[in-house]
Amino acid sequence: MRTRRVKLMDYLFITYRQAVGPGVRRALLALWLGGLLPLGAHAQLPGLGHSQLRAASDTVRRRAVARLAKPRVVAFFDARYSIINSHFVTINGLKLGLEWKNRLRTGAAVYFLSSRIPTRRERPDNVDDDARADLRFRYLALYGEYVLIENRRWELSVPLQAGLGNAYVEYVSPDGTTQETPHDFMGVIEPSVNAQMRIFRWVGLGAGAGWRAPVFVNRTVRKELSGPIFFLRGKLFLNDLVAVVRGRERLFSQKGLRSE
Repeated sequence: MRTRRVKLMDYLFITYRQAVGPGVRRALLALWLGGLLPLGAHAQLPGLGHSQLRAASDTVRRRAVARLAKPRVVAFFDARYSIINSHFVTINGLKLGLEWKNRLRTGAAVYFLSSRIPTRRERPDNVDDDARADLRFRYLALYGEYVLIENRRWELSVPLQAGLGNAYVEYVSPDGTTQETPHDFMGVIEPSVNAQMRIFRWVGLGAGAGWRAPVFVNRTVRKELSGPIFFLRGKLFLNDLVAVVRGRERLFSQKGLRSE
């Protein structure tokens, strides 16, 4: 197995048009048009100035949700599911970031493919014929998430994350010997739509769907890893948990979540 060394800028320029093909562009456009339609409704309200429009947004779409004076820390366990090479797989991740005024979340995340799935790549000559071939990949990502609609218990948001990582094939022989192909550098773009419900003031559950689009990588890897994503989230609101503990409130109370 041999690797080709190419200057990064030349490689990005050559592969960009292939990486973001018409199918990917249509998928990204459909997801984001669907997520941004509620924003377009604001522009259709006649006779409202900027201050009135902001008030209408806060009282109707964000009813009874207090604004945060300072950013707060948020942590996620992000379990993502996908279909790769006709196999249902799990991609686990951890997120850590900040939430700004209940509307915007930013931070970093790490993901890795936890399921073992067979690859479609051609087997190298120096690998045993009976060796198991598992596709592996992992990546680091920066994310942003904008909240479109929310109340005390529910919210609808549009996350977008972009990251860098690598993909490779691990060959495991019957005697336990392992071999790996050279790691392919890749970028990953993942737009999605997410809904979330708070179970208690300090913890919530979320679910959503989107699309994973590998970029800056050869076509073989891109075809294997491109596809839909579905995810579940367990979300811990650290600041709210601290406030509940310090205030000696009931840990499993619905206080602050019910409409008054």
